[in-house]
Amino acid sequence: MAKIAFLFPGQGAQKIGMGKDLFDKYSVARAVFEEADKTLGFSITDMCFNGPEEDLKLTMNTQPALLTVSAAALAVLEELGIKPDCAAGHSLGEYGALVAGKVLSFADAVKTVRARGEFMQEAVPAGEGAMAAIIGLERDRIIEICTKITGETGLVQAVNFNMPGQIVIAGITSAVNQACEELKAAGARRALLLPVSAPFHSLLMKPAAEKLEKVLDTVDFSDSLIPIISNVDARASKTAATLKAKLVHQVASPVLWEDSVAQIVNTGVDFVIEVGAGPLAGFMKKIAPDITAIGIDDEASIAKMLELLKEKKCD
Repeated sequence: MAKIAFLFPGQGAQKIGMGKDLFDKYSVARAVFEEADKTLGFSITDMCFNGPEEDLKLTMNTQPALLTVSAAALAVLEELGIKPDCAAGHSLGEYGALVAGKVLSFADAVKTVRARGEFMQEAVPAGEGAMAAIIGLERDRIIEICTKITGETGLVQAVNFNMPGQIVIAGITSAVNQACEELKAAGARRALLLPVSAPFHSLLMKPAAEKLEKVLDTVDFSDSLIPIISNVDARASKTAATLKAKLVHQVASPVLWEDSVAQIVNTGVDFVIEVGAGPLAGFMKKIAPDITAIGIDDEASIAKMLELLKEKKCD
């Protein structure tokens, strides 16, 4: 039997029309969208399906929108009887993993990430922070250069260790711009500024973490049914209090994604499902190419997943 991990994508995976096929084809998915609209007090469903893009890419909307699509796909997986042996999520996606583990109810999770998005946007005024993807340079060199620039110009740090050869930096805009130039001079193939509204997962997000902690104190957490591999330390946890504390630290801490995947691989997982299609199945192919990975966000990809899973279980 295949040992399965569920992965949940984070911000940047959003697109107009996401989740529409799930809504149309599966009643359990439709119920998730309806619950999200009722909980949030506005139609996140309409925003997912129709935009406008300017609204969907606002952090306070992007986060509940992506979580809703992932939760809809999760509901379909649950109806099909497909259960994970462990789960992880990239940044925002960690909330999807916690829903999968029955740590949080979907209603509590979607309400919380709406607030999380607001707090993260408020932490740094628009234009004062930036993020950039650095392609083709080893992590130690990136950390070294960012540390030097932090001392000279202002905060910039490596914040997303996504996969070999792709690391995201974040900080104050001037420091990020300087880092892009120096990292290219040091051998990076590319340094791409990202179209985001704040320097997520940098130390500049500490005000957001403090506000989020107060919200999380009002939410019911349960111990997880499955191990959850957290962003902040790439370690598995099942205890409610531990998982809650990690959510607070996560906001202003780097996402150790490559390390998290290594931890998942070490558990013996041989089949990965990205619950709501984003970049994580693609990252898997770079980090652990021997493991079968597929993202699901519509009827066609779910059919393909079932076909691959049948083959895997027959090996």
